[in-house]
Amino acid sequence: MSAPSVVIAGCGDIGSRLATQLLALGWEVHGLRRDVSRLPEGVIGIAGDLFNEDCPDTWPVGGVDYLVYCATATDHDEAGYRAAYVQGLQHVIGWLSDYGQEPEHLLFVSSSSVYGQQNGEWVDETSETQASGYSGNVMLEAEQVALNSGIPASVVRLTGIYGPGRERLSTQVREGYRVAIDPPLYGNRIHADDAAGLLAFLLRHVQQGGALDNCYIGVDDAPAPLAEVVDWLREYLGVTEWAADASVRRAGSKRCSNARAKALGWVPRYPSYREGYAAILEG
Repeated sequence: MSAPSVVIAGCGDIGSRLATQLLALGWEVHGLRRDVSRLPEGVIGIAGDLFNEDCPDTWPVGGVDYLVYCATATDHDEAGYRAAYVQGLQHVIGWLSDYGQEPEHLLFVSSSSVYGQQNGEWVDETSETQASGYSGNVMLEAEQVALNSGIPASVVRLTGIYGPGRERLSTQVREGYRVAIDPPLYGNRIHADDAAGLLAFLLRHVQQGGALDNCYIGVDDAPAPLAEVVDWLREYLGVTEWAADASVRRAGSKRCSNARAKALGWVPRYPSYREGYAAILEG
């Protein structure tokens, strides 16, 4: 039996982590990005631009068993989001059609920004989507492109990704970052390796004959108030001074559940912010 093949469109940080995990399992991995020299060793590069409707010259001509779309917006405005998540996905689906390629499954990497709950509610895949900004609304539009593509598809709504190179919160804490305590401002996180691990797990589940729902939330086991996370980081880092600025209040407060993914057998390597941040800071 030949190795399963996957195209990772938008093979940046999370895509590269996914590629590395799949290569270790013997998969044939194609990664699409502008600068293919930055792909992990062993990934077959597709030098291309998701914003350009012309199919890249190096698009694979053989079968494509799986597609993972995990683009990142270049411009952080509504037009930039639509170009990256809606139009880019439409381009890739068109390229598959041009080559007569019919993947067994498409994973579209979305975001928990599609939820706008404000009061610490628990949220799962069946919860009402109440996006309050353009980012969440564009993501919902892109999700429908994936789900209506004619390819069996699932969307994976990742929460706040952190990891090496994504250490903004710990930097803020070192600077004396303050956050509102009451009412608690709940946040949701997933380590970058776990985000990639969830995608790999879902692909393997399909490859081994399993069925997937059309939506999964990617989050660790322990949504926590931001003030709790800040206090833990302050103690870990030995920060004793507060910034002079008043306490910061960020928008949004919800607790995302990973019960659906865990029911399939997925287990995060870093079940809470404690294990994840400790691994980063020790490193």
